[in-house]
Amino acid sequence: MSDLSTEDRDRPAPLCRFNLARLVEPDFFFWATGIEDTFIVDPHRGTGRILDEYALTQHYEHLEDDIELGASLGVAYMRYGIPWYRIEPSPDRFDFDLADRALGRLLDSGVQPIVDLIHYGTPHWLEGSFANPEYPERMAQFARRVAERFQGRIFWYTPLNEPRITAYYCGKLGWWPPYMRSWRGFIQVMLSVCRGIVLTQEALRSVDDRIVVAHVDATDSFTAIEESGREAAELRQAIVFLALDLITGRVDDDHPLTDWLIRHGVKPEALSWFRERAVDLDVLGLNLYPMFTDKFVARRGTRLRIRMRYSDGGLVERLAHAYWHRYRTPLFISETASIPRRRGEWMDQSIEAVRKARAEGIPVCGYTWWPLFALVGWAYRQGGGDLRRYLLEFGLWDLEAEDGNLIRKETPLAERYRDVVGRGSECVGSLRSEAGSPIRPTPQGGVGSSVEGLRSEP
Repeated sequence: MSDLSTEDRDRPAPLCRFNLARLVEPDFFFWATGIEDTFIVDPHRGTGRILDEYALTQHYEHLEDDIELGASLGVAYMRYGIPWYRIEPSPDRFDFDLADRALGRLLDSGVQPIVDLIHYGTPHWLEGSFANPEYPERMAQFARRVAERFQGRIFWYTPLNEPRITAYYCGKLGWWPPYMRSWRGFIQVMLSVCRGIVLTQEALRSVDDRIVVAHVDATDSFTAIEESGREAAELRQAIVFLALDLITGRVDDDHPLTDWLIRHGVKPEALSWFRERAVDLDVLGLNLYPMFTDKFVARRGTRLRIRMRYSDGGLVERLAHAYWHRYRTPLFISETASIPRRRGEWMDQSIEAVRKARAEGIPVCGYTWWPLFALVGWAYRQGGGDLRRYLLEFGLWDLEAEDGNLIRKETPLAERYRDVVGRGSECVGSLRSEAGSPIRPTPQGGVGSSVEGLRSEP
């Protein structure tokens, strides 16, 4: 499938790494959506349930129609995950039927996929999941095979969604394989997934150096509400940036987490590996939610208490500033949504916040309402209730159960988003050049800052 069809050749050239400087043109902006794509396929020991969001929301049955719903919004991009466990059902045996149908349909609809290669889970045959020593190379091989399959047709890939959340649920909280419950477990998973990200980026570029690697990170903001919680809040905030700092080679002797990592068993040569293989960031996706992202820390004796507060649009501006000044790479909102009664309010606030950030010279170049339709909460896997109890109606379409089917019910927010998308960059305004920090094309055709060696501590 590497040859371009006549129809493909007649379309405008898609955004690839060689024309990535367009991301910081004053009036360039893209709108996107996506479908929740968590795949935890190890059955829960108590309930026997797995988390395959596509199965739970009946996306497999509604695949073509769901993609048409997204395309009907007029978006240029859709974040779309392909389940590794189905694409490679056994080691080195690949079945691309699902990926061909889904990604082919997106392309036929005029929507460019941002292919989500891993969204939390690994295939059941990879014993130990992210703790398996073969994981990084297996991940890179999977990515290489996908890129070869769609070479010349698809240019945007996310190696792994939210590495820190992956490490927390798999290594610290113990909800998902390999079910570790310690900071050492967290670090082991984190180092493994980050090695996989580095090798995956190398594999993608070895297939096609036009590929854009869109790293996507969770963006928690930790604040101490009293002095006793300050040290814990600072540690948690530093950990928020750990994955990106690792893969970009920033974790050196002066990094605030180096001593902490070594105390938890990390060998200095493991950190040297990342500095020697440091990757560049083409574009950075920020996942943020007003009901989850702002966290406030207090300590009660030996117990740490972390509470969340619903945020306003200022959250978007704060995070955009923090990530831009730390990494100096173009940003896009890769996930955002809100609870049903506040969805419209949050859409307005978050888009206005993007406009303000761009007016201040922060290159936020895209916005993704995620998900397209409702998702099933992660508690379903260990819970005992009916699936409908776990539906989270954050999307532009709700899901309503009728005779065993989950019917897609369009909300007024879908038309609202359709109108925003149709106005191009009007709602977010022009990107102002940031005084003193001009953005320039890199020799590879990407985007970089004229400020060399910029470094910021959390």
